[in-house]
Amino acid sequence: MGVDKILATLLVERGVTTFDEAKRFFRPGLDQLHDPFLMKDMDRAIARINEAIRKKERMLIYGDYDVDGTSAVALVYSYFHTLHYNIDFYIPDRDTEGYGISFQGIDYAKTTGVKLIIALDCGIKAVEQAEYANQFGIDIIVGDHHLPGEVLPPCCAVLDPKREDCPYPYKELSGCGIGFKIVEAYMEQKIGVRLCDSAGELTSIQKRNMEMLKIKLLRYLDLVAVSIASDIVPMTGENRVLAAFGLKVINTCPRPGLEAILTYGHIEARTKEDRAASPNNESYFVKDLNISDLVFLVGPRINAAGRIHSAFDSVRLLLAENREMATRLAEEINNYNTERKGLDAQATEDAKRRLASDPKLAARHSIVLFGEEWHRGVVGIVASRLVETFYRPAIVLTRSTDDLYVGSARSIKEFDVHAALEECSDLLEHFGGHKSAAGVSLRPENFDRFVERFEEVVSRTMPADATVPEVEIDAEVHFSDITPKFLRILKQFSPFGPDNAVPVFCTRHLESNPLQPPRIVGSNHLKFSVLSSDSPNAYPAIGFQLGGYYGPISHQQMFDVCYQLEENFWRGKTEIQLNVKDIRLNKN
Repeated sequence: MGVDKILATLLVERGVTTFDEAKRFFRPGLDQLHDPFLMKDMDRAIARINEAIRKKERMLIYGDYDVDGTSAVALVYSYFHTLHYNIDFYIPDRDTEGYGISFQGIDYAKTTGVKLIIALDCGIKAVEQAEYANQFGIDIIVGDHHLPGEVLPPCCAVLDPKREDCPYPYKELSGCGIGFKIVEAYMEQKIGVRLCDSAGELTSIQKRNMEMLKIKLLRYLDLVAVSIASDIVPMTGENRVLAAFGLKVINTCPRPGLEAILTYGHIEARTKEDRAASPNNESYFVKDLNISDLVFLVGPRINAAGRIHSAFDSVRLLLAENREMATRLAEEINNYNTERKGLDAQATEDAKRRLASDPKLAARHSIVLFGEEWHRGVVGIVASRLVETFYRPAIVLTRSTDDLYVGSARSIKEFDVHAALEECSDLLEHFGGHKSAAGVSLRPENFDRFVERFEEVVSRTMPADATVPEVEIDAEVHFSDITPKFLRILKQFSPFGPDNAVPVFCTRHLESNPLQPPRIVGSNHLKFSVLSSDSPNAYPAIGFQLGGYYGPISHQQMFDVCYQLEENFWRGKTEIQLNVKDIRLNKN
């Protein structure tokens, strides 16, 4: 490859060990996508959709209320709406219906004459709901990516790579990714070529059709990228290809809804005209968006609609075809996000206060809390905050309108919370999710027994050292290693995400730059500049929540840091900055 040993090591850590693998890693292409018809039941799904379109049957695109579900609905609905006028979409209400396919949603389908439901990002455990729909002659195509139960729902097609009998090579697609594969399969059979044939010998007509197919598919990949970022799925294989091309779409031709919501993150459109029109506007900055931007700027706002009001608004925003409509919806959704932040902060502080005041709760290996007044839309966020603070599996619950305790589970990376819930299933009304996150509901009379059972399972199965958070270092480097070529190649490791995280480096025996003394900024963040004896370069650094190191660093004590290299954009300028994850003071 002609790269240094540090970069070669980073590649090997990511499973890239040959030149051909490196070529695919650094140059992702749509021809690397797998044949959608390898997915179990895809042929049945496409046949049923063809039948519905031919017979002019009413179709309903049904999805979960989070970013993954709403983006999946927007993608599949927007495509089939161009082919079939008799189509609708539906998002269940978080409070009255809960997660997944609801009986209320099937009743809506029945009363509106729906004959085919395409359920996205949900449905893999909807056995009773599918049986109920069958009574009314309503077929369901499930497109899910969550772990199946022991029995699959009786549907005309169940698309889920995690089915034990599914031969699809890549198992980690998002729910929106499954929706994309449905659209890809339909387009391929309609146009008469398949992306997986790109490397073969094609006639001139097939080549033309192939280019047409790629152009048509590209317009939907912005939604897939948003779902991949927000649902925290592995950034490997197909996900990495889909995310890379989705980011290109967002950075060159964002759909009106995404463009409108990005303005609230002080990101302006990235067209040449817009760049020229406001070069000195300090309220905005122009940069190529990355996955992290989607996670922090887009995801929470799209999620907020379903948490506070209605996720229908999120779908409408993503479907908006003109700026005026998109701007109005984005403003409403941003207001929901502001309200969500207040509810989140209030519930989080309440939960932390309860833990701090009860030594028995604080000593447990797990956290399970119920709050009567906590808003159902923020319990998952609160659970995540508690995991960040106390580093142990956390479940946060509140009361639903049907008098159940409902909420969300979040876990540390070393512990499979879904498997733990399996051992408590006799005490639960419903649960579903994956290793790091799950939704759960139970009857109030089972709460105390569940708390004790869950604690017993966590105590018994969690590794002894798992509750001590670690920062995993990819490589130890000297500042002299950080050359322009090193930075240029490192940037091409993106898009970053789980299983392809931004590399964490360690550099030892540093000191603070006396020309730029350390200071505390924001909420206990440490802003400083670092020097190394082996390099003339001083690098600016930011350590979030590391203000406790201000004193020693200010007094020129030597220290080691582990950090991520990042580009910092400010007032039209770009500089390399250390995003410091931890500091270790050197012994005198």
